This record gives sequence, C-alpha cells and structure tokens, in this order.
Amino acid sequence: MPPERAGAQASESSEKEIIVSQQQRPNDVSIDDIPLDVSNTQSGEVDSAEVPEEIESITRGLAGEHPPTNPLIVLKAARWWYIHGKGGTDPAFRWAIEWARHLATDTPSDVEHFNEFLEYLVTVGFGDEPHELR
Repeated sequence: MPPERAGAQASESSEKEIIVSQQQRPNDVSIDDIPLDVSNTQSGEVDSAEVPEEIESITRGLAGEHPPTNPLIVLKAARWWYIHGKGGTDPAFRWAIEWARHLATDTPSDVEHFNEFLEYLVTVGFGDEPHELR
C-alpha cells in the first residue's frame, strides 16, 4: 500500500472513531438504529414500554399468523431480547432463533418454544392472553 494511502486510511479510521464516540453515550450503545441500554442488559425484567417500536413490531410479527420471513430481521429482534431479556434462556430470544433456523433450513419449528414465547409475551405485557397475540 502506498504510504499516502496508509495515512489516508489512518485518518478515515480516527474520523470514524470520533463520529461514533460523539453519537453514543457510555450507557447507550448500538451497532444499528436500535439502542442498547448497557445498564439494563440481561436483567431478566422486560417491560413492554421499554421495548423499541421496531423490536415490538418484529416480536408481535413472530407471534402472529404471518411472521417475518427475513432471517436477518428476526435475528435483529433475537439480539435485542438476548441483551435485554434473560440471555440465552429468554423465551423471545429462543423463539426468534428457532424461527430463524426454520427459515434458514426449511425444517419444522419447535411448538414448545412457540408456546413458551406466547406465554412470556403476556408476562412482559404484550397482551392479556396468549391466544390474543395470534
């Protein structure tokens, strides 16, 4: 690599670091448009009012009759639930991963995960009864 290009890359890299540090607060970081509250990670306690609109929409879609068919969208919700919910045991995370696996492999999904997911959404405050979420 020519020396002048190496210098340009170093400058671009430090500019990116400055932009990122100016846009994010230490307790609110993100790699996309969905903020992650670092102080509230894997607390296990999620209130429906704390769920960003996009994540709520994807999550409700996963519970509905016509769930998302793009595994990347599903994984976006899975990531949020993993971080803000109960980690790898969070029912919303587990169902999102199960649905993404189904989309990627075209194999049947686990109904038990789905039922746990619907019950969990009721405890979070997305509905009063699991059947209302369908």
